Amino acid sequence: MTLQQIIFLTVVFVAVVLATLGVMALFSAGPVRARLMQLAGQGKELAIEGGGGAPVMPPQWQQKIVDILGPAGKLSLPSEGWETSPQRQRFMHAGYRSENAPLVFYGAKTVLTFLLPVLFMVYSGVRSVPLENQIMMMWIFVLAAVGYYVPNLYLSRRIFLRKREVFENLPDAIDLMMICVEAGLGLDAAIARVAQEIRLKSEILADEMHLVGLELRAGATRERALRNLAMRTGVEEVDLLVTMLVQADRFGTSIADSLRVHADSLRTKRRQRAEEAAAKIAVKLLFPLIFCIFPSMMLVLLGPAFISIYRVLLPTMGGN
Repeated sequence: MTLQQIIFLTVVFVAVVLATLGVMALFSAGPVRARLMQLAGQGKELAIEGGGGAPVMPPQWQQKIVDILGPAGKLSLPSEGWETSPQRQRFMHAGYRSENAPLVFYGAKTVLTFLLPVLFMVYSGVRSVPLENQIMMMWIFVLAAVGYYVPNLYLSRRIFLRKREVFENLPDAIDLMMICVEAGLGLDAAIARVAQEIRLKSEILADEMHLVGLELRAGATRERALRNLAMRTGVEEVDLLVTMLVQADRFGTSIADSLRVHADSLRTKRRQRAEEAAAKIAVKLLFPLIFCIFPSMMLVLLGPAFISIYRVLLPTMGGN
């Protein structure tokens, strides 16, 4: 047996073992284990307004994913300094607050880093693709890098979408807060009321403001609760809003007037961003027009002329 055949058989053996373990872990959750998980999660109840919260259990498929990727995630999860690390702030900006989110993230990075090269080697061995050793190693390193950075790209995309939704709905939430304050509610009650009303438009912003209300009920100071809101969202406009509210509360200025001015500035900024995105459309459409539509148009318009030149003009010039 040659070295390539030995490597191929080893890779096939490892792939089969990993697939078997994954299937066993996926379908091994029986009724006894489900009952134990339910008993273990009875103490973790979500504080719902009005009382009577039911035990919150993660969906079964999510728990299976955690069971599969958890052991691999522990291999690359930072053991020290995680609470103050920038990566944890990225998880907060993306809206992942579960304790299993880092395990799934790092487990996906570890599994994809090794799984994509293994699948490529299995495919090249089964199809007998003639590749040199250098080209084979290059593809293995490329696929390993892709598998390592794909979770980072997904997390960055999730952060971008979440920040954009918070920014686009923040002026409406400030308008509601201003109306509540002018109607006679305090700032804490206004935040709780806005969290209920804005949920029809933005679940993300409503959850963040609801967490502010829960922190205020738990005894945290208003400044600390608002600072935590800015830290969780990671949106610059929310940070400016928090700074404005803290200064208005500290110096005794009118909160309603400050909210009105801040809402106007945010609406202006939102409109300017929309105008900027609209102005970029012409430049973005230039490349599809040049590489996709323009060649088709040239083929349709000039194709018959080229055929006539080939059939009539070239034989006439050649003397036939």
